[in-house]
Amino acid sequence: MHSFGYRANAFLTFAITILALICAMASLSDNFNSPSPTSQVQVLNINWFQKKPDGDDEVSLTLNISANLQSLFTWNTKQVFVFLAAEYETPKNSLNQVSLWDGIIPSKEHAQFWIHTTNKYRFIDQGSNLRGKNFNLTLHWHVMPKTGKMFADKIVMSGYRLPEAYR
Repeated sequence: MHSFGYRANAFLTFAITILALICAMASLSDNFNSPSPTSQVQVLNINWFQKKPDGDDEVSLTLNISANLQSLFTWNTKQVFVFLAAEYETPKNSLNQVSLWDGIIPSKEHAQFWIHTTNKYRFIDQGSNLRGKNFNLTLHWHVMPKTGKMFADKIVMSGYRLPEAYR
């Protein structure tokens, strides 16, 4: 006869092995999902564009952000973290990213949205590099699954330009 400890050990080992296999299958099933999110951002107004006393440029924007991220959700998705970044080049750095807005989408029902907002975080460049600067607005997202690895991607929207003069 086997002791109680031996039988409990065998049962727990078997249960954990089955649980690990189910988690692996859940994680692999996400590879069959091919999401097709859409997004559009409009810059409605440049509220102010100023040079701060320390010499840095600062911009305040009014934005319309609309997105449909429902295709990112599967049965294994816990939530999606999404943020909008302004991206531009300067002589010193080939890529500058400034986060303007972010949010957490807890479910598929909330994944189609339209927001009218000013930038949630300050759009500041260290230096006087923003006058007349072309920039992209990029919607980034990170899909956080219940099990498995995180997935990140983005949509780049180009064609935005800041004015030549401060306001």
